[in-house]
Amino acid sequence: MQKYWGIFTAALLLFISCKEEKAEQSIKNDQNEMAIVQEQAIVKRYGFNFDDFTVQQDTVRNGDSFGELMLSNKVDYPKIAKISQDFKDTFDVRKIRVGKPYVILKSKDTTETAQVFIYENDAINYTVVDLRDSVVAYKDKKEVKYIEREASGIIETSLSEAILDQGIDYNITNNLSEVYAWTIDFFRLQKGDRFKVIYKERYINDSIYAGAEPIQAAYFEHNGRPIYAFAYENDSLKRLVDYFDEEANNLRRTFLRAPVKFSRISSRYNLKRRIRYYGYKIRPHKGTDYAAPIGTPIMATADGTVSESTRRGGNGKYVKIRHNGTYSTQYLHMKKQNVKKGQFVRQGDVIGWVGMTGNTGGPHVCYRFWKNGRQVDPLREELPQAEPLAEELRPDYFAFIAPLKEQLDCIEYIEKPKEEELLTLNE
Repeated sequence: MQKYWGIFTAALLLFISCKEEKAEQSIKNDQNEMAIVQEQAIVKRYGFNFDDFTVQQDTVRNGDSFGELMLSNKVDYPKIAKISQDFKDTFDVRKIRVGKPYVILKSKDTTETAQVFIYENDAINYTVVDLRDSVVAYKDKKEVKYIEREASGIIETSLSEAILDQGIDYNITNNLSEVYAWTIDFFRLQKGDRFKVIYKERYINDSIYAGAEPIQAAYFEHNGRPIYAFAYENDSLKRLVDYFDEEANNLRRTFLRAPVKFSRISSRYNLKRRIRYYGYKIRPHKGTDYAAPIGTPIMATADGTVSESTRRGGNGKYVKIRHNGTYSTQYLHMKKQNVKKGQFVRQGDVIGWVGMTGNTGGPHVCYRFWKNGRQVDPLREELPQAEPLAEELRPDYFAFIAPLKEQLDCIEYIEKPKEEELLTLNE
């Protein structure tokens, strides 16, 4: 009886802890909203008070050049030449791209001469060309606000659907699949598999969404097996961020499970395969076929050196990579290769694109895996683990993940309403 009372007490304490954390978070959100209202009174963008200028906002169009834009806004040619010659490293005037937004701040007098040119490199980064007095150019970033988010779901059909149903950035699907790329076979997810994730969203000017940051922590339950994942900077690996579980095991392996993302296995490794076209004679299939649309990027599943990048017979265009003295991989039927023989590639690098060259009935990549010179089934191999977390880092790691693990445990699952529930709601 005492044993069960202890379990009940622990569960009650966890429930209370979760409720307290949610209340604290609600207070913080209210404070943030008050700060946003106060900040909205300040009219300043890119570091300039727009009220001091006549503002022209546009995007680069076909035929536009920096020189023509400046000349049409009454900037002297010597200033244009100075920018082109003296600030190439900061702002290469030849590389402005069609569709990119820009802002010209003009004087408020009758001449309306351009004073400042602002070019948006992307949603966050921009370049300023200040034409007042002595010309100067510099790069800067918009002020970005980071908001922590939690998400969870139970899979009914696919991971992407479970995430998109909640209106969450699709990139979280991609990020989550990359975190667990070595430990979970995403081609075999089961109905009822579930996940929780903690990440941050970026916002510009408090309201413009600018994408999601890498996942901070996650929990994935696949076939009843729970796997935690925590992002941690592994100093022993030259300050690279890796994902580790609650026992400090590296989730990464030296090989990815598949060379393409979100595809499906159309044909498995099978040494006893029989094909009707060949009179049902045994024709071994020593690769794993991943069906995917033509043009889908094909990734190197591990670091290595390209030993072949050519076209030959039924293999079509293909790439073969030697990873070490034990392992090699090959990728067949490419539309086009993206690497050359002798080139060193990193895990995840795009080495080519899915095609239909050689003997193939449809677009796919045939992935072949060699171990000690013999082709084997990569899905049945116990792939070697990546560099483990150094012993001296483990105490700091366990202290770091403790609050994240508690936060994950407190996240409740978002379940998709059943059809009968939806009918009741609509009545």
